[in-house]
Amino acid sequence: MYRRSAIQLIAALLLAGSASAVETRAGTHLGSYTWQSGADWFGGFSAIHMSRDGRGFIALSDRSTLVSARVRRDQGKLSDVRIEGHWPVLSSTGQELPGYVGDSEGIAFAADGSHYISFEGVHRVAHYTAPGARARILGRPGAFRDLEANGSFEALAIDDQQRLYVLTEKNRTVQGEIPVYRWNGRVWSTPFVLPPRGRFLPVAADFGPDGRFYLLERAVSLTGFRSRLRRWQITEDRPFAEEVLFETGAGTHDNLEGLSIWRDDQRRLRATMISDDNFLAIQRTELVEYLLPD
Repeated sequence: MYRRSAIQLIAALLLAGSASAVETRAGTHLGSYTWQSGADWFGGFSAIHMSRDGRGFIALSDRSTLVSARVRRDQGKLSDVRIEGHWPVLSSTGQELPGYVGDSEGIAFAADGSHYISFEGVHRVAHYTAPGARARILGRPGAFRDLEANGSFEALAIDDQQRLYVLTEKNRTVQGEIPVYRWNGRVWSTPFVLPPRGRFLPVAADFGPDGRFYLLERAVSLTGFRSRLRRWQITEDRPFAEEVLFETGAGTHDNLEGLSIWRDDQRRLRATMISDDNFLAIQRTELVEYLLPD
C-alpha cells in the first residue's frame, strides 16, 4: 500500500508540474465560411496572410498558386469572399513548378511587401519580390537535405526584425523536440526548440501583432481532423509562457493548414485559418476565425 501511494503521489506531482507549465486560455469560435470556386487551380490551400484591416488576404495553394481575395463580414462574421487575382509560383528561372518540386506550404510577408514561401519535396525557402516574380532561393544547409520528403517545411513565420522561422511537420531532434530554424538574412540557425504535445503536428505559424509566436497544429484520425493553436512569448531566443488557445475535437473543422493573426477594428486579436481540401470532393475549403484573448 505504501509503495502504491508513493507512486500515486509522484504521478500527481508530475501531472501538476506539467499542467502548470502550459496555461489554457480559451479562444472563441467566431464562425466558419466555405469558400468555393469552379477554377481548376482552386483548392489545396496551405497558407494564408490577412491584410492589416482584415478585409483581404493572400492564400497559397500547395500546387504553387497564389490567390488574392477580398472578404465581407456581416456582424463580424465572414459572409463572402471574392477572388481578385491568381498567379503561379515560379522557379528561379521563371518556370512554373511541377509536382513535388512545387509543394508550397508556408508563406510569410516582409515589411517591404515582398514574401517568402517554404516548400516540401525539395526542402527550401524562397524569396519573391511580388506575386508572379522569380524565386531567389535562400541557402540550403546540409541538414535540410535529410528531412522527410512529406513532412518538412509546413510552417513559416517572420518576426519584427525580419528574421524567418520555419518548422518541420514531422522531423524532430534526437530528444524528440520540434526544431525551429531561423534565417537572419545570411545563415540558418536553430535558436530554440518547442515541446511536442500529443499527436498534433505543426502545420502553420505566425507572429502576431502582440509579438507572440503562434503555432497551428493538426492531428488526423479516422473520424476527421483535429486542430490546436498554441502560442509563446520569445525572449532572448527562449520560448516561455506557453498557452493553448483552442483544441478541437475530430471533425469540428476541415484540414486547417494556414494561419494569420491580426487585430480587427475593435483592436481584438483574431486568428484566421484556411483548410487544405486536398482537391477532394469529400473535403472543403474552409475559412475559420477565432477571437483570441490578449
